[in-house]
Amino acid sequence: MIDIIRLILQKAGMTAFPGKAVGLLLPLLLVIPLAGCWDRNEVNDLMLIMAAGLDKRDDKTIELSVEVYVPKASGGGEHGASGTGSSTGGAQTLIKSAYGVTLADAMAKLQEQFPRRIFWGHCEIFIFGEELAKQGIRNQLDFMMRAPGPRERADVFVSSEAKKVIGLIPPIERSSAEVLREMAKLQTGMKVTVKDLAEMLIGDAQAAAVPWVDIAPADPYKQPNQTIGFIHGTAIFKKDKMVGRLDDRLTRGLLWLRDEVATSTVTFTPKESTGYISSKLLRSKTQLIPKIEGDKWSVTVKIDTEDDVIQNTTGMDLNKPDISRSLERQLAEAIENRIKAALVRPQKQLNADIFNFAEAFHRKYPQEWKEAKERWNELFPTVEVRTEATAKILRTGMATVGATRKEGEVKK
Repeated sequence: MIDIIRLILQKAGMTAFPGKAVGLLLPLLLVIPLAGCWDRNEVNDLMLIMAAGLDKRDDKTIELSVEVYVPKASGGGEHGASGTGSSTGGAQTLIKSAYGVTLADAMAKLQEQFPRRIFWGHCEIFIFGEELAKQGIRNQLDFMMRAPGPRERADVFVSSEAKKVIGLIPPIERSSAEVLREMAKLQTGMKVTVKDLAEMLIGDAQAAAVPWVDIAPADPYKQPNQTIGFIHGTAIFKKDKMVGRLDDRLTRGLLWLRDEVATSTVTFTPKESTGYISSKLLRSKTQLIPKIEGDKWSVTVKIDTEDDVIQNTTGMDLNKPDISRSLERQLAEAIENRIKAALVRPQKQLNADIFNFAEAFHRKYPQEWKEAKERWNELFPTVEVRTEATAKILRTGMATVGATRKEGEVKK
């Protein structure tokens, strides 16, 4: 830097100069580059995408629908897929669509409809329409992973029609994007990001599970689309094509199998009494233990859970050790039944390994897997699955209230 200053001064005709001049000019030259904002992106120049949906239009064309955040002064407005918006706290959303033969083509045509540059950095929701999902999503997903705009951490969903879900008017949150984002955080169903989906589809099993979104019934006294989309089941992919669905009940068993269950309430009727016991999950750990004996491949699903009893309508005293141990066994059995039910359709009917069995065999038996991986589609339906669940009830709380009186007795 000193040499640069000397060169500048020499060009200016100053062949000799004091050292103080160098000391004064050096900080000045360091500050000058910091003052420039040549590549700035002002918010006023950007169109922020909050959610995007992809639907199949025909065999060669896809429809890209986006929910756009539109800053606005406080006031009212109408929201809908036609392009107007609803105001909540001074902001509204706008729905726009464009067609293209590829996602990049549709994005370019979408840009033509806006005076501002489209910014994808805030897009946290991507929804694939069912018809497009059945046709295949590999090309669209590949673009999302490679393009600098879309976020890898954005949540992915599948619905019967993506555009319809995005165009809903939620009565609580400000937009459909916020509704689905918050539901994904709750983890009441599957939670899958763009990155997760890409990793599943290129994994050993080349199968994936993605949360399915249904539309809640609208209030008949309000607008038809004034409702929300909610996670209700799972879409099953083999390679990059959707091959089937699991309902909400079977999805719970799938979460146990994949060691992704975050919240769960199991309700069952004890053998010793009538009424119900409801337990809330505190912690859970699932292990897949693969085993190869000759030509027989098997997996043991080992589950350890800790739970609290949150409601007891049986009248039993849960503080008694023999009753507590019996309930733990029955709770474990109820969890095992959920897992067994979730296994049937993906393994026997769809032949889609969404349970990570392939990865488990690959880790423990790398040589055997190398020889058999090309035959996994034949092997997977024949893999024997054993379940071993262990449940521990830590607290019963107030669940023993009324347990001292006889069943059927009315407290006066």
